Amino acid sequence: MGRPHGRFYATRKVLFTLLAFFVLTLIPLTASAKRRPAPEGEDAVAAYIVKETGSPEFLKSKEADTPRSPASLTKIMTCLLAIESGRMNDVVTIPLEATQVEPTRAGFEPGEQVRLRDLVKAAMVNSSNDAAFAIAIHLGGSLDAFVAMMNARARALGMSHTVFTNPAGYDRGIYAGNRTTARDLVILTERAVRFPEFNAIAKLDRVDFNELSTGKIYSLRTHNKLLERYPYSVGIKTGYTSMAGPCLIARALRNGKDMLVIMLSARTDRWSLASTMFDQGFGLDAGPVQVAETAVKSPRGVAVDAPEAPHSSVSVRRAQALEALRLKVESRRGQSAVTEIRGMSMNVRSSGADSSVKARMEKRKASAVIKSRGKSSRADRIALRAGKKASARKQQLAKARQRNHKNGVVLKSAKKNASGNVALKSHNKAQSSIKTARKGAAKRSTADAKSAKSRSGKEGLSLSEKAVPSPNG
Repeated sequence: MGRPHGRFYATRKVLFTLLAFFVLTLIPLTASAKRRPAPEGEDAVAAYIVKETGSPEFLKSKEADTPRSPASLTKIMTCLLAIESGRMNDVVTIPLEATQVEPTRAGFEPGEQVRLRDLVKAAMVNSSNDAAFAIAIHLGGSLDAFVAMMNARARALGMSHTVFTNPAGYDRGIYAGNRTTARDLVILTERAVRFPEFNAIAKLDRVDFNELSTGKIYSLRTHNKLLERYPYSVGIKTGYTSMAGPCLIARALRNGKDMLVIMLSARTDRWSLASTMFDQGFGLDAGPVQVAETAVKSPRGVAVDAPEAPHSSVSVRRAQALEALRLKVESRRGQSAVTEIRGMSMNVRSSGADSSVKARMEKRKASAVIKSRGKSSRADRIALRAGKKASARKQQLAKARQRNHKNGVVLKSAKKNASGNVALKSHNKAQSSIKTARKGAAKRSTADAKSAKSRSGKEGLSLSEKAVPSPNG
């Protein structure tokens, strides 16, 4: 019994020694992993491109041709197809399928009536998934047909590494495989910015529109914080899913330069990083990129906030950027293009309005005016609908009276016809009785004549018998 016990003890000792060795080996590795710095700035972005619009060269790029999930950047293609269709004034009936999406929604109800232009605004500015699905079903007839249109348009544009599976940007479950690259997104964006209406929508920070059948007001805000943080920003689109991470396509104008920044899976403060990339592209002295990593849990969750520039300086810089772009476009394209740039105005206030208090007051006044206009227009619509309903009721009452009158005339005519029929029937009966009586009288007269003749014959016979003499006489 002693030897087996000793063998077990030796084996246990060897195992304990090996375990201690592995533990001591892993401790330095764990410590070094903890000491390893988290990726910062450009290193925290999976793929990006910085370039001037229209230029074939990239100022800087990373993994430009690696397919990745673009999240809601997909909606740029959805909205481009809507604009290119030329049907922006269409009235769209919201289908049930469009209201069953998550998470970002405008809140449409099945059967509501919304213009296609307002759905494009909701999809671009608020990234509303229900708006994107409603656009797709309206233009394509079905979701699958519209996705086929998206992929055909992508191939026509030369987006050779792009596959769309839905109009909103979902990338899991039945919509898995929605992929594109940073280079393909540059192609798509440069096509979209050729349309003045796209540019006017892409730079909005808020949209307000009415549902047409009830007058319900929708008021939606943007997720693009770069519009308020970077003075030269003119929008375009944000995106986020848990698989794709934070994504961004941003555009900025300054001193005649039109810059684009594309980011895919930017697990950092994308607003500060995009501002720095724009400054570098414009040749401003921005210094090195120092952006702390952000733990992203939602499309709005940003841990590091960039300091906002004073209102007056932001206004002046925006005014300078727009003026420079206006001069550039005027020299290249003529006065018609200048009108387009003026349409992209970002509501720049004069430099004399330095006071932020005055700016806030003006903003509140403008908001109050918009609300009052919305209320008055809604009241007008309600009154108009009430008038239409009253007019419809009057028409229905008049039609009912006409029907009653016609029915009375028909009833009188029917009564007349019925009385005529009764008289005719009684006349026919009288004639029939007369005929019967005549026939009876004729029969009786014939019978009487026959009986009279018979009697006269008998009487003559008896008389003749009396006149003949007897043989024995």
